[in-house]
Amino acid sequence: MSTPVADELRRRIEQVADPELPVVTIADLGILREITEHDGVLQVTITPTYAGCPAMDAIRADIAAAVSPHEVVVHTVLAPAWSTDDITETGRQRLAEHGVAPPAPVRGGPVDLTLGTRPVTPRCPHCGSGETREASPFSSTACKALYVCASCWEPFDYFKPL
Repeated sequence: MSTPVADELRRRIEQVADPELPVVTIADLGILREITEHDGVLQVTITPTYAGCPAMDAIRADIAAAVSPHEVVVHTVLAPAWSTDDITETGRQRLAEHGVAPPAPVRGGPVDLTLGTRPVTPRCPHCGSGETREASPFSSTACKALYVCASCWEPFDYFKPL
């Protein structure tokens, strides 16, 4: 895709917000894998953050709305699996600016799955303190945990590394 219309449609797709984390786009989150065009039909490939992610239907609908009235087919692929390392630096900054601690990097090895422990204690996105504690392993979505800062006492979401 390299026509002015195609470039505009690509930009629109890249700007689709994640429905569960609307402060980041699907491109910043790293779930947008590819955009191509075949016989006048846009082909968009996305990968869920985890199998069974309930936001995928909304994302497909938002992609279609973003390029309407142009035809689009959205393909969902599970491999290669999405990782929190796929979140762009811009995405990490936007999460932090909006009170969600971005995930720690996991490249170079598996995520520590020792029950009852966290390999990294996230810094508070409000005051920057490293003195935080997990209040609950669950938060507003399955991919986040709820933390509390011991310095400013503000609760915040932590995007779990995957």
